[in-house]
Amino acid sequence: MHYPRPTAVTKAPATRRFALTPAALTALWLLGGTSASAFAADAGLPLVTVNAQQTRDDAPLSTPTATGSRLNLSSLDTPASVETITAKQIEARGDQTVTDAVTRATGFTSNAAPGNGGTALAVRGFSGQESVMTLYDGTRLYPGAGTMTFPFDTWQVERIDVLRGPASVLYGEGAIGGVVNVIPKQPQRDYATTLQAGIGTDGQRRFALDTTGALGPMLSYRFYVSDNRSDGWVDRGESHTTSFGGAVKLDVSPKLSFTLAYDYGRQLPATYFGVPLNNGTLDQSLRYQNFNVGNALIAYFDQSTRLTGVYRAAEGITIRDQLYYLNTNRHWRDSETYELDPSTRLVTRSDYIEIIQQEHQVGNRLDATIDRTLAGHANRFVIGVEANQISFQRDSNSPFGGSSVVSVDAFNPGVFASPDPTVPEFRTLTRQAAVFAEDRFDITPRLSAVGGMRYDYIDYSRRQLATGSTFGRTFSNVGWRLGLVYQLSPSASVYGQYTRGADSIGSLVTLSQSQTAFSLATGQQWEAGFKQELPDGRGFWTLAVYQIVKKNLLTTNPLNPTLSEQVGQQSSRGVEWSGALKLGYGFSVEANASLLRARYDNFDESVGGVAVSRNGNVPSNIPQQTANLWLTYSPVHDVVLGTGLRYVGRRYSDNANTAPIPSYTVFDASAQWQVTKRVNLALYLRNLGNRAYAVTSETPSEWLLGPSRSAQVVATMKF
Repeated sequence: MHYPRPTAVTKAPATRRFALTPAALTALWLLGGTSASAFAADAGLPLVTVNAQQTRDDAPLSTPTATGSRLNLSSLDTPASVETITAKQIEARGDQTVTDAVTRATGFTSNAAPGNGGTALAVRGFSGQESVMTLYDGTRLYPGAGTMTFPFDTWQVERIDVLRGPASVLYGEGAIGGVVNVIPKQPQRDYATTLQAGIGTDGQRRFALDTTGALGPMLSYRFYVSDNRSDGWVDRGESHTTSFGGAVKLDVSPKLSFTLAYDYGRQLPATYFGVPLNNGTLDQSLRYQNFNVGNALIAYFDQSTRLTGVYRAAEGITIRDQLYYLNTNRHWRDSETYELDPSTRLVTRSDYIEIIQQEHQVGNRLDATIDRTLAGHANRFVIGVEANQISFQRDSNSPFGGSSVVSVDAFNPGVFASPDPTVPEFRTLTRQAAVFAEDRFDITPRLSAVGGMRYDYIDYSRRQLATGSTFGRTFSNVGWRLGLVYQLSPSASVYGQYTRGADSIGSLVTLSQSQTAFSLATGQQWEAGFKQELPDGRGFWTLAVYQIVKKNLLTTNPLNPTLSEQVGQQSSRGVEWSGALKLGYGFSVEANASLLRARYDNFDESVGGVAVSRNGNVPSNIPQQTANLWLTYSPVHDVVLGTGLRYVGRRYSDNANTAPIPSYTVFDASAQWQVTKRVNLALYLRNLGNRAYAVTSETPSEWLLGPSRSAQVVATMKF
């Protein structure tokens, strides 16, 4: 019999949920098709309004999310791997950056480096800003030259939804590995203000404010600000980030509302690019050294403005529109590559790089949701259109000349000095338009089909500012997904799906002339899985198996290594598990693990002018095992202790698989004391074992290390 989840019977599922007991839900399912409200009335059960955040914490699989599907389905009803990281989880673990929070999700690992904006991720055997897409409030941010710098702070985050597997059917080309959707906090009519201040080792200082409430009968607001400073865990590792913004919501009527939102972010991250290796291994004496020049600079400035309208035209018909403008300015001035001579302990520095990026994105997305019966079967349908225009300009000192030799034991950072002047290099203009549709149809009371399709058209042009030469290319792609979901019980489902998508062979808005000679790479995925929520909100668990094949990679022509051809193939297959359980006696546990086999199936690389096969090798910076664990214990009322670990398996820093990066395990801990109803004190301990580990490696001779052991005390006041 059919169990109508809250997503199917509630017109505002994100904010209201029927509070029924597990026994009542089971009976409802057995009755087949009875609405939750009617069943509650017949049984004399009360309907209770539950806060959306509480619902996500207690029933994460049955709470609607807009990331895995535009149909606003719960994870249990979605034929894909969807996971939510709530604000409550982020606070409990002390994760102050989006990257730290996301890498506790199943299968996600960090490839963060200054060159990619400190935000690059890897999942399901694929990495980089194109293959793992970032959204903010459901809007795609197009990376320029492989770089993404916003969002970065978790203070304004209500939750982070992650989707593992190809998502071209939802968000266009790219995302062959997965999607991260950062959802900001929204205006509320109930007045609430939160103040937070913190201090820690390495000169950490933190201040944050969040406030929301009503401005009359029709208006509500939200405003936040967050400022974080640190002296850094390495020499000359100072950093300073600031973010602020907010939103104003106008409820014209119960059917019509508008929300105007703005976010600003400024980052001055540590000018740190890692340490050179000593014959392929880390020299512990270099762990805390920073080999960059003395006047190095990294700065990111981001702005996001969004106007969203929601119109409930009739029962079961909702129209949404979002107009948005995104702006970013970035500046790097560094020496980025270091080579150590172990015999002399001298380091040769090269790649004296200065790059200035300016990117502007304006777009609009319009969609309509129609929730009706079709031939006596429940059916939900979404259709929409989307358009973007992205302009990008880069100034640089290409070809990045300059070098110096410094002593490890008598280090003098020197200054940035390159024989190549920084001049305007190129400007691009990318226009994108898409039409998309999704549908969920109940074939039987237990079996539903979920499918979708999206067509994208992209017009790209680039002008070399030094010569005035221009070139361009148009691309198009049709992505689609078809899946089945079978309800085993009110709280358990199995699913299977097939997806086709596309991925750019480089950053779409900064393609080179040689890259425009090729079409988009294509990908396909098979996935099957099981999901279950345990009774009384005691926990949940999920299991997924998948295989992804990405075709049309650029590979070196074996007969002429100076040429590339688009015949390469890369694949991954694996199994993922996640779960949470309230053990009783104040204990609870959350855990996940991922095992995969990622390989190049057909890929040649040019080495010294000779084509060398990399078939059977693991792509660089891809771990094949990951795991996360977080254990919570509340020994007495108002005190919560937490401890956890993050495990990342061995990787390689080159496609030849000759330069391994060791696996690592990092332990964290936290302690929270609710001093009064309004005041909370928290202690966060990171990298308890002071493990030296590599976050990523951009060359086989250099590792970018993760932070050393640190502690932070944070006081939070709510009123």
